Amino acid sequence: MKDLLKQTYGYIFEDKLIDEITEVSLLRDFKEGDILIDFGDAIRKMPLLIKGAIKILREDFDEGELLLYFIEKGDTCAMTMACCVGENKSEIRAVAETNGIVVMIPVMKMEEWLGKYKSWRNYVFNSYNNRLKEMLSAIDNLAFMNMDERLLNYLQEKSKINNSNEIHNTHQEIAYDLHTSRVVVSRLLKALENKGKIHLNRASIVMVN
Repeated sequence: MKDLLKQTYGYIFEDKLIDEITEVSLLRDFKEGDILIDFGDAIRKMPLLIKGAIKILREDFDEGELLLYFIEKGDTCAMTMACCVGENKSEIRAVAETNGIVVMIPVMKMEEWLGKYKSWRNYVFNSYNNRLKEMLSAIDNLAFMNMDERLLNYLQEKSKINNSNEIHNTHQEIAYDLHTSRVVVSRLLKALENKGKIHLNRASIVMVN
């Protein structure tokens, strides 16, 4: 675990902090589609993402779930940290977007390190700031952007996270993430193809540069 932590966080954390993380944390592999944190879970550990990508969803009590943001290598989840600090149950669902590896840190250590290590304190505050910007962007998308713009932004983000111009999600899966219907997604995908933004294959969507 220590070598993986140094490769991912060595430029952020001092060696003593990495040693402590190694001593008290658990290393967990996950597969695409795994639910890592679910609504209502008691949050006892905080994730540090070593490899892969995870999407963070917020529950909509009327119509399912809403995609808030993705976290990638070197990130953590601000919503999880907020639940840790407040000793609240999870208000998000974390679903693996790809296969990956995560380090799970005990909550008590997260609070202890805020006062002990400046690098940890800066990391936590920067993570809050970055996730807040992403959530504000998600709100802006809902409030001000047309669905076709939201769809294109979503596809571009998926392409970036997976490091591939080919996206293998079904129209229904995309509709679920964007909180809309499959019919709307299919219609807008065809419109994007007509504009030369994407190419639709039988089982994938290809981004056109």
